[in-house]
Amino acid sequence: MTKLHSFHIPVMGIGFTIDSPLKVSKYGIDSVISLVDDILLEKLRKMYCSKYERAYIEISEKAEDFRAKRITAYLNLIQELALSKFEELKNFTSESTSEVKKYITMLPDSSKVKQEFHGFIKNGFSNNEIKLWSDENLKMGSIDVNIMTKVDKDNYVKKVKLSTEYNDAHAALRGFANSNLSSSVILSAGMNPRLYSYIEQFKDFYPDENSFIKKKIVLKVSDYRSALIQGKFLAKKGLWVSEYRIESGLNCGGHAFATDGYLLGPILEQFKNNKTELKNSVFDILTASLASKNLAIPKTELPLKLTAQGGVGTSEEHNFLIEYYAMDSVGWGTPFLLVPEATTVDNTTLNSLLAAKENDLYLSNISPLGIPFHSLKGNTKDLEKEKLIAKGRPGSSCPKKFVALNKDFIESGICTASRQYQHLKIKELEEQNLDTEKHNYYLNKITEKSCTCVGLGTSALLTYGLDTKTEGKGVSVCPGPNMAYFDKTVTLNEMIDHIYGKKNVISRNDRPNMYIKELTIYTDYLRDLITENAMQPTDKQNKYILNFAANLKDGIQYYQDLFGNQRQYFTDIKNEMFNQLEEGLLNIEKMVTPLVRLETV
Repeated sequence: MTKLHSFHIPVMGIGFTIDSPLKVSKYGIDSVISLVDDILLEKLRKMYCSKYERAYIEISEKAEDFRAKRITAYLNLIQELALSKFEELKNFTSESTSEVKKYITMLPDSSKVKQEFHGFIKNGFSNNEIKLWSDENLKMGSIDVNIMTKVDKDNYVKKVKLSTEYNDAHAALRGFANSNLSSSVILSAGMNPRLYSYIEQFKDFYPDENSFIKKKIVLKVSDYRSALIQGKFLAKKGLWVSEYRIESGLNCGGHAFATDGYLLGPILEQFKNNKTELKNSVFDILTASLASKNLAIPKTELPLKLTAQGGVGTSEEHNFLIEYYAMDSVGWGTPFLLVPEATTVDNTTLNSLLAAKENDLYLSNISPLGIPFHSLKGNTKDLEKEKLIAKGRPGSSCPKKFVALNKDFIESGICTASRQYQHLKIKELEEQNLDTEKHNYYLNKITEKSCTCVGLGTSALLTYGLDTKTEGKGVSVCPGPNMAYFDKTVTLNEMIDHIYGKKNVISRNDRPNMYIKELTIYTDYLRDLITENAMQPTDKQNKYILNFAANLKDGIQYYQDLFGNQRQYFTDIKNEMFNQLEEGLLNIEKMVTPLVRLETV
């Protein structure tokens, strides 16, 4: 069946979309559940079982393979409850009429389903007729899941290391694989060959002869080369990548995986121009692998979707991605944090998001994964962290240990945000006898890490009044820079009207175009690279920075050519965009000129 909406709600943090499918899937909207925190999933399963009068049997940490079993149980419950809500909507009784109309109203005006429904209303219908039509035409949104591939901590029982299949990401994959869902797993944070190989063990990931795949693989990528490499790697195992989810390297929420200065526009152009090659080259490898495994070979081509996300904020930007770059869907993340009907955000955090301006939103180094992380100044988890630093006891007690991945001091791994790690690292720093400036610089590098694996899930517990004794009440939140331009809570209907151009929920008139905003963030990132390199300059890093800058300048030239030829999009801000591109180019030239001089000496 054709996809009804041209947008999806990506994963946000650990808890902000933890139950989004239960809220939006009945309206045909796809959303994503994070599988990082099985403790949080178990708490919510208990809550929802109580609310909907379902039997609940606790899966404790004493149970064998408890992490995978918790994930399976939660996903099965969410599917059962979401499907029940969807079936109730389709019954078209007097009680469900308003829900059906809400479903139809939120569809884009171009939707054939919407047009047919209005025909029914106009010409008259029986309840039986509309029920049959609904069964055939209305579609439930996909209940997708996200696994951060690098969050794959080894696990131990009584100090004995378990086999790889019990690593965190592997267990999460198994939890999804054993669930009843027919949906997608979005693999993010880069390639994990061991995890990718593990997928081979589960039959639901393989296509049948009719090209049906019960559990699809989606890769979140930020460049074409990575997509091709990963797609071929999986194809050699008989596994098809059904979607490449192309994300802006820096203009997004959560962890930011900076490219080497490649901007989103040129990257999307490369995908657009090479989609057929990508599809055919990977499919050829896939069929050869399936034949070698004596598995069914699809009789027809397997579908391949290209989607994009990162900083989209207007219907014009949305339509440009769909129409010019031929994207199948666009991810809208950050703005949905202000839609209580779709996401789960506690009131304190919600109010902080509503008040956030540009200077409150920053690309931080607080993530224990060592990856740049978008954050909000003054979030309650960071306030907790600062109090501990002020007491001379920096670092978290590390109650959940999901990112206890650093093995500098302990083979089993500890988290860089933990008190244990920071104590050892500060002791090591003090032995170096650095001058005050460098000492303080590196001290801040150690203590700025925040306990995000807890903080990103706590909002859901606070929202539902659940126990936070283990977690505490501090919340980490990870909106993208786009949050500065959304300053009020809106209904689900209002946000979708905004996406489709029927309403504008942005009250400010100074929001920069998404491509300009991304360039600005990359320029700031380049400045930070230069500043950090000045602490301990190396020829290798100098060359990297110059290459990074050259790629940014190529991206600016691409946009100058692209927007110069556009007659349909961004016409009212075109002159302003050209001025901003030129200003960006001058800023880059100014920053790297001293490095160029060094190269020529």
